[in-house]
Amino acid sequence: MQIISADERLREMRGVKIALAGVYNIGKTSLLRTLDSSILPGTLFADIEAGDLSVRDVNVASVRPGKWPELVDLACVLGGPNPALPPTAAFSQAHFDSVMQNPDLAALTRFDTLFIDSITDAARRCFAWCEQQPESFTDRGKKDLRGTYGLLGRSMIAWLQQLQHARDKNVIFVSLLEQVPDDFNVKSWQLQIEGNKTKSELPGIVDELITMAPVDFDDGKPPTRCFICNSPNPWGYPAKDRSGRLKQIEEPHLGKLLQKLTTIPTSNGDSHD
Repeated sequence: MQIISADERLREMRGVKIALAGVYNIGKTSLLRTLDSSILPGTLFADIEAGDLSVRDVNVASVRPGKWPELVDLACVLGGPNPALPPTAAFSQAHFDSVMQNPDLAALTRFDTLFIDSITDAARRCFAWCEQQPESFTDRGKKDLRGTYGLLGRSMIAWLQQLQHARDKNVIFVSLLEQVPDDFNVKSWQLQIEGNKTKSELPGIVDELITMAPVDFDDGKPPTRCFICNSPNPWGYPAKDRSGRLKQIEEPHLGKLLQKLTTIPTSNGDSHD
């Protein structure tokens, strides 16, 4: 086990992992427009939803993974090999060596920001794949939903943790947000992700959980779109700020948010990248 000195740790490139939630048509995908021009060349847009109409003119590279194994390969390339895993496992050294033999996949290592639109759709692709695996069937060949959801949870968490450990990369997971009633018909805001395990563990995996929502400031003006960055908050939106640098309400500008999160304050109050 290598000891990393304080100076070495401060000099390391460190990305941030963000789950960005919002309802339909709030403008989540359009946040690509707010990235600084210096960041866009190193940004990869994972267009899983085929919903890029609002950013058709944004100069950003894109991939369009169609099936779950393609998303697994993408995470393997960006996160690197996990030496603790056996050769047959996803994200192992053997898996990494295999995907790196594909020139198109190997070229993805140059990207340092990944915008995934969306984790909602990624989980749907994972579920469709899980339904076809042996764990989803009983010994008599009948469907076993418990087996399917068990495999879904393990697969999604492994995928998220693989991207979590891409320490030098920014990863933005876009998610739909929905209101869900409980047994007493009390509604709460939740991420729209297939499988309870992924939904419950995602906030602990990412650094930041941010809700993009309209906020009424009681100033006689229409509600303003904002980033809700910590909880509890008056609206009951899911939010978490691991950095401790964000206000409860921030401007809905992804570029400024990344700058604020990745800039290291110095002892004299200034900051540096």
